[in-house]
Amino acid sequence: MLTSTGPNNQLSAEPSGRCLRAVRFFTGDMRQCGEWVKRQVLIIQLLDGILRGTAQVMFVSNPVSGLLILTGLFLQNPWWVLNSLLGTFVSTVSAILLRQNRSDAIFAGLHGYNGTLVGMLMAAFSSKGNWYWWLLFPNVFMSMLCPVISSALSSIMSKWDLPIFTLPFNILTCLHIAATGTTHPYFPEACIKSHFTHTFEFSQRFFFFSQLFLSVPVGVGQVFGCDSPWTSCLVLLALLLCSPAICIHALLGSLKFGAGLALAAPLEDVYAGLWGYNSVLSCIAIGGFFYGLTWQTHILSLICALFCAYVTSFALPACTWPFCLSILIFLLLSSENPAICRLPLSAVSYPEENRHYLRQLRMSEKALSSCKGEQTPDRMEG
Repeated sequence: MLTSTGPNNQLSAEPSGRCLRAVRFFTGDMRQCGEWVKRQVLIIQLLDGILRGTAQVMFVSNPVSGLLILTGLFLQNPWWVLNSLLGTFVSTVSAILLRQNRSDAIFAGLHGYNGTLVGMLMAAFSSKGNWYWWLLFPNVFMSMLCPVISSALSSIMSKWDLPIFTLPFNILTCLHIAATGTTHPYFPEACIKSHFTHTFEFSQRFFFFSQLFLSVPVGVGQVFGCDSPWTSCLVLLALLLCSPAICIHALLGSLKFGAGLALAAPLEDVYAGLWGYNSVLSCIAIGGFFYGLTWQTHILSLICALFCAYVTSFALPACTWPFCLSILIFLLLSSENPAICRLPLSAVSYPEENRHYLRQLRMSEKALSSCKGEQTPDRMEG
């Protein structure tokens, strides 16, 4: 069969090619955008680093994803967004002033995401309500300490090639809560409880299943302390833009509310997604981010998410302590199964890129072994 390759077909192919290039430009980690930003002035680099730092909370290094997440957080509470942006900015600038030895990590948002969570949750936990401007002072101080704690922990964790996750955020937030408490005259903390206020007038059975269905996306939004379904949908869209694998594993991790039901957790907490957000992070981390994406690691991510849900029942302090404990255990797992391959931190990217990296690595190993096999008979003949 003959096919035409005339000018008309070339013109029709050009728009599709442009659309494909545009999609590739905005998906993944937007590496081309990152290379362009490196050649720009410091302000543009900071803006890109702040957006990436916001998205890095969900293991995503994509500025457009960060912008979508900030939009969702703005729908939840503009005051929280202001505090999260301030925390990200201060922690990033502090890392620059301290001259952290990995400048690429700074502008990839790896020194900003803990500041994002510190600022966000300090505003969420404050009982003074919105627009209490004095709260910005402890926010700046705690966010400034994020790269200090991160550097100290990295010097220890690097011996096992492990990341620090959200440990600086957990340490600093719990330190602030313990130092102020609920009776502090200037920075009192609210009693940590669910902000779930949706009410329905349907039957109790329909209410139960509809709220369980709604708790799946809300569990993803609770990573940022948000219980708005609209915020959660924008967070999921941000994950989908960067990596469909991350988005799928986030939803699967949020499904672990079943462990909360099995452990007779309060239904209000289950509905609000409080039993899902730690499992969301655990499922993403194991399901193709720190491990190569295979069906074995996919199952391992589900097991880790379920284990994390059970760790949540230990009544650990608020924040992401169950996630950090669970993921450290599963990353220290030793296995001779070649399908369960943990990537070195220097090679970690989004799951699809990690899979491509491992495929190229195995192909190069096969080529090297075949070359050695060909050289051995030649030496024997010589």
